[in-house]
This record gives sequence, structure tokens and C-alpha cells, in this order.
Amino acid sequence: MTDAMKRFIYLTICILLSAGISAAQSYDELFVGDDALALRSTADSLSALKGEDALADFVAKRLSSSGLDLLASADFRSFGIQKENGDTLTCHNVIAWLPGYGKQLHDNYIVISTSLSESSATAIALFLSIAEKLNTNKVLLQRSVLFAAFGGAADANSGSWYFLNRAFEESSRIDAFVNLDYFDNPNKGFYAYTGSNADMNRLIAGVSSSLQPALPELTSREPAKSDFRSFYGKEIPGVFFTTAEPGKTYRGGIDPLEYEELTRQGEYIYNFCVSLSGAGKPSFWPSEDGPADVVVFDDCDVKPSFLGRKNPSFFLANWVYVYLRYPKYAQENGIQGKVLVEFTIDEKGHVCNVKVKKGIHPSLDEEAVRVIEASPDWKPGMVNGKPVRCTLSVYVDFVLEKKKNKLKNK
Repeated sequence: MTDAMKRFIYLTICILLSAGISAAQSYDELFVGDDALALRSTADSLSALKGEDALADFVAKRLSSSGLDLLASADFRSFGIQKENGDTLTCHNVIAWLPGYGKQLHDNYIVISTSLSESSATAIALFLSIAEKLNTNKVLLQRSVLFAAFGGAADANSGSWYFLNRAFEESSRIDAFVNLDYFDNPNKGFYAYTGSNADMNRLIAGVSSSLQPALPELTSREPAKSDFRSFYGKEIPGVFFTTAEPGKTYRGGIDPLEYEELTRQGEYIYNFCVSLSGAGKPSFWPSEDGPADVVVFDDCDVKPSFLGRKNPSFFLANWVYVYLRYPKYAQENGIQGKVLVEFTIDEKGHVCNVKVKKGIHPSLDEEAVRVIEASPDWKPGMVNGKPVRCTLSVYVDFVLEKKKNKLKNK
């Protein structure tokens, strides 16, 4: 056989092999690794599902098949929201547990969460991937880990609220949490929202200082509503990882080549979770300076004042009830009651650290927090002639008028 003939046969074989590969894979897939393809396959499967029930079943089976223990009691599987007509809207949470190996920390938890939403297929796929990898390397974990896929995303993230306030009796043992959502733009950015918590910022900086496949950008702006708020309201420090640009919503959809970058971001989150599981308990206080002395409202020599008035009822009547908007869901379902909200007025008169002390429903709780967080500055309280940080608690009353279902301003 001549050399020319050999070259012809070799080129023909190469062309045929190339054609075979192209038939089996798209052009994009030729540049995507096995881990990224597996992530994409999971996301495609989730995208094909409709409704929270189907998503919950998929996630539960996947976590169980990965070797994790599901918290299978009725309180963890589902929860009901009572409607005015007596019907109950059923939502689902899927909670799995991975025991920690630390002698001192195994009775404490970190929570890794995502949302059971049809628009969150990519985030759920990443959540499942991280859960499987942590289970494979569970001997590295000091604290126990709860993997939580929360339902009720369309109802003011009621799944996480229900878990923390009704279902999980050991919420005081949750030292920190990691929230994953809106992973639909991995080639455009990777962000870590911590609510400006100094300890969480230091933990992220520590992980980022080592060699990592991707690095998140710390931001103080929350890109979208998430379960982060439920944990923040319970003073549990955490981080919300996302690819949604700060101040913007996610765009939806993800291209094949982006799964490579998503895999790298998942690797960073995995490394962070391992580090977090063995770190000292982070403080909730978001200030870099740590908590300052805080005085109760009634203990101030000169009490804080809102628009020149020291009576908190003036603040309620002239700010809170003026701008409060009764949530549509609560109106339609006849939900009403008093939300007890605590907040701090700092030395400069800024309102901060707004949190619900006694809630009614996540939609009402979130609205009460929203309005108080938006308050104009107060004149700060004084002790011994110096401005101080002062805490104040108020009841925000949500009342439905008969037949009209409107907010009753007081």
C-alpha cells in the first residue's frame, strides 16, 4: 500500500470518527466536562417538571438515593396554609440530614438551602450536586448539615419561615446557613450576599485567599427575594450565593457552555461549606465593629423621637400605617393579626436590625419589616448626654375590614 493510500485511509477514518462524535454531541458539548454534563442533565430533568409536588418528589428521591437521611415526619414533608373558605393550601419542604463528625460541633447545624420553584431548576441541580459531594466526603464535616429545599416560594418564602418557626424545634442550634438561588447567569458574575455580616465576610475572604476555581464578589445588595430573609429574621448569619446581578432579577435559561463555569462556582461553594462546618460560630451582628452597647427605649435619658415626637404610636400612625400595604395573598386568605417587630435606632438615628419577634404569616411579617426598614432617620436617644443605640419593639396590626378586605389604618 502506497503512502498516499495510507494517508487517504487515515483521513477518511478521522472524518468518519468526527462525524460520529458530532452526531452524539452538539458542538457546545464537546467543550463541556463530565461534571458539567451531569449538572446540565439534572437541570434539564427539573425543567421538565411542573409544580411544587413534582419538584419535591424529584429532590427527595435524589437526596435519598445519594445516601442522605430524609426527615420524613409530616411536619417536614408538607405544611398547610389555611384559606378563609376553610380549604388548606399544601406546600412542601424537603429536608435531609448529614451528621457531623466533630466532637464539639456535631450537635450544631449549618443549613444549605434552595427553593422548590420551577424557575430555580439550575439552582436545585447545583444544590443536589453539592449535597452529593458533601455526602461523599462527609468525614470532613464538623457540624451536622441540613439540606433544605423550601416550598412556598411564591407565598413570601413561607417554606423557610414555617421550617424555622414551626417545624424544626432545634433552630437555636443552627449556627449558619448557605442559600443557593438564581443561578442562571454564571458567565456574567458570581455574587455572595451576606447582609454585610463581618464574620461571614471574613470566612469568605479566608476561603477565597486559597486557590479556588471561581471567586464570588461580596455585595451588600440583595438581588432578589429569597429564603435569606427568613434566616436573617431569626438572627442566623449566612450567605446567599447567586449569579443574579445586584439590584437585578435573574434572566432565566442557561447555555451549555455556562455549565462549566457553574461547576467551578459549585466547587467554590462546596469548599466554603466544608470550611464553614468547622469554623467558629459566626456572630449575627453585621457591623465590622461588632455590637455596641444597646439601650432599651424606656431606659434612655432622652428617648428617640420620630419627626419630633417621642411616642412610638406617632411613628405607627404617621409612617407605618400610611405606607403599609396589605399583602394580596393575606387578603385573599383572610390572614390577619399583630406582628411584633423589634428594631434598633443607632447613634446617628438610622433604623437598622429590623426583625420579627413574633410573626403571624411570612407575607405579613415581611411587609411589616419592609415598611419599618424604609423609615426616615430618627433623632437618636441619649444617655448621660451622649447618643446611644436604642432598641424599640412595636406591634404592627393587620386588620381586614369586613367585606372590603382592606387595611384598617389606626
